[in-house]
Amino acid sequence: MSVGGTHACGLREDGAIACWGLNNFGQVDPPSGVFTDVSAGSWHTCGLRESGHLECWGDDKYGQTSASTGGRYLGVSAGTRHSCAIRERGVSCWGGRIPPPVVALPTTQPTTQPEGQTVAPPPIVAPQTPDPEPTDPPDPPTPTPTTFTAVSAGGSHTCALRSTGTITCWGRNNEGQSTDPTGTFTAVSAGSFHSCGVRSSGAIHCWGLSTGGRTSAPSGSFSAVSAGHEHSCGLRSTGGIACWGNNLHGQSADQAGSFTAVAAGSNHNCALSGSGAISCWGSPGSGRTTPPTGAFTALALGGSHSCALSAAGALSCWGLNARGQTAAQTGTFSAVSAGDEHTCAVNSAGAISCWGNGANGRTSVPSGSNTYTAVSAGNAHTCGLTSAGAVVCWGANNSGQASAPAP
Repeated sequence: MSVGGTHACGLREDGAIACWGLNNFGQVDPPSGVFTDVSAGSWHTCGLRESGHLECWGDDKYGQTSASTGGRYLGVSAGTRHSCAIRERGVSCWGGRIPPPVVALPTTQPTTQPEGQTVAPPPIVAPQTPDPEPTDPPDPPTPTPTTFTAVSAGGSHTCALRSTGTITCWGRNNEGQSTDPTGTFTAVSAGSFHSCGVRSSGAIHCWGLSTGGRTSAPSGSFSAVSAGHEHSCGLRSTGGIACWGNNLHGQSADQAGSFTAVAAGSNHNCALSGSGAISCWGSPGSGRTTPPTGAFTALALGGSHSCALSAAGALSCWGLNARGQTAAQTGTFSAVSAGDEHTCAVNSAGAISCWGNGANGRTSVPSGSNTYTAVSAGNAHTCGLTSAGAVVCWGANNSGQASAPAP
């Protein structure tokens, strides 16, 4: 654990670094990987990798994050405007202010003592100009308030993407599915007992229950990810689809072609082609993999049913309808989400309506003046993203999954 000027960092048991606090210079955005040491300075942070190599991030106004020498280190310490690290032989420091050079003064000729011995005079010490009192960097700017840009309700947990690119999760965490990942992301999806996100680099990172390979995402660059019950699927930047995890019903079979969206349900998946046509695979029970014909722009998959939005905003649902979760809905919609046994959609006015299994209040949208841009239906709870970037949740809250934090 290391506490800096306006932020703090800790070293996790797996060697990953987690930081929090003021982030005006990126000082709480550590790189991924395994570390053995971390030190938080005033506005920058340094970490020592397992390999002995050093990485620093954050404010570099004085060169405090620009290590001038490579090699291997044994320890690191970040100060206000400089950093130091222990080598196997000595210490290296960088940043801060470079001291003025020492001016060499001429020496006098040796003097002869009466006894005839020649004795050199005492060495002359070069005077140094006093180092002026350094001025502190200006006060860091007031951080811009963050908002949420996406939300995903899972089995008994929820994850949301902040405007800063970081992910915050809450609710049940018995398998680590609500443990906030480090780094920045562009997308997030919460499954039953695991979660996945697309990193800013395009790589997919999953966490939580790993049984059956559900968190073992393939390498490559992706633009979207969807976490299902025991499997997940990602949309590659090239348009192909890769899936991993439980494949009992063929739901983890990769799909060749060019797609624009993918959604993972309990044991089935559906994807949109470039023309807007829907194709589905996996368990065909209750007709969940038999989509309607036509052109669509959005998909949502639940436990045993599926829904899609047309370009005109019309809603179509198919699959199991034991709780009325696929009941026809009239109107124009901008977003839709299918939960385990209920469905919710955002209409053109920004209001959310839900239908299907209403137990635990999962279909009871809170009253108020909020307008919404997105909705996510989980197992027994639902969350909406307001126009102001806040998350509002309702329904089951036995694990805190409906207790959304402030942005």
